[in-house]
Amino acid sequence: MNDLPHTALRGTLHVLWVATLVVPLVSVLREPSAGRWFGVLGLLIVAVAYAVALREAKLWVLVGATLVSIPLVAPFGPDELSTWAWIGGGAAGFAPLLLSGVWRWIAALAAVVLSGLVGFFVTRDHTTYQMIAAAVGATIIAMAGLPMWFAGLLAQARAGREARAELAVSEERLRFARDVHDLLGHRLTVIALKAELAGRLAATEPERSAAEAFEAQRLASSALAEVRDAVHGYRSVNLPEQLEAVRTVLSDAGIRCTVSDVPVHGEGATQLALALREACTNVLRHSHATWCMIDVAVEDGEARMTVTNDGGEKPSGEGNGIRGMTERLAAVGGRVGVERSADVFTLQVVVPA
Repeated sequence: MNDLPHTALRGTLHVLWVATLVVPLVSVLREPSAGRWFGVLGLLIVAVAYAVALREAKLWVLVGATLVSIPLVAPFGPDELSTWAWIGGGAAGFAPLLLSGVWRWIAALAAVVLSGLVGFFVTRDHTTYQMIAAAVGATIIAMAGLPMWFAGLLAQARAGREARAELAVSEERLRFARDVHDLLGHRLTVIALKAELAGRLAATEPERSAAEAFEAQRLASSALAEVRDAVHGYRSVNLPEQLEAVRTVLSDAGIRCTVSDVPVHGEGATQLALALREACTNVLRHSHATWCMIDVAVEDGEARMTVTNDGGEKPSGEGNGIRGMTERLAAVGGRVGVERSADVFTLQVVVPA
């Protein structure tokens, strides 16, 4: 069975199903004989079975109730109302929504054919029953199937957005790991060899052993300096370039993004750029935003960046990203603030200018 839609679409399905039972209910109540109560019982069984099938994903319950309703409902009511054809139409409409693959259409066609057979044995008019069943089924598919299809597309787009954010983070980590490996791999091998040689020469050639030990120390110091340079380069991010990159990424993800900024230099620019990365990741992964505004300003010796979107992101206490950002900025005299108002989420980062 397909994944059931969210609450709004689920409510639409309930309304459509109840609507298909209105005409059969009116029809059996117009039956002059006491048999109309069998018809009411059959409609009640079908209604309960659908609720169970939708909630518990047990399609066989709905199929069984639909078949049981034929002898209970079909014989009663005026012929011109084609009593059971509406139930067959409901089955034809909901089968494609509750099944997947080619079986959905086979089940829908089977429901229309079954409606014709019921009509032939009840009123000798199978054509009317089949036309009503086909029309009701097509209406249900049009009113509920299309929204479910669009909801599926939105879910796929959201999953793709999250995957793209994860891929970007993974690629950056891989790049940094590769750079560190290239820097340290050769140096550490040479240092190990130098230290081993110094140990072997310590007893026989102390002067050469000391020279080798000194060379190992020099190589270690040089490697440490190179790693620090690499880390500094990794952490130093150009703020204007990062703003443009974020704007492009959000636009590609279907989020309307506007950016306004003033020049910020030095460590403050680096810290804002790193915070902007985290803010962009939050918008992509934790929200359903359709627009995002990024504003950078300098005032009273402070650089202030405000990121606002309509995605209703997770509160700051629920994620590690904003918590880590807060701790990192606190070390350089900065601060982070978050605010939620209705569906609007605002992240504000302040660092010394």
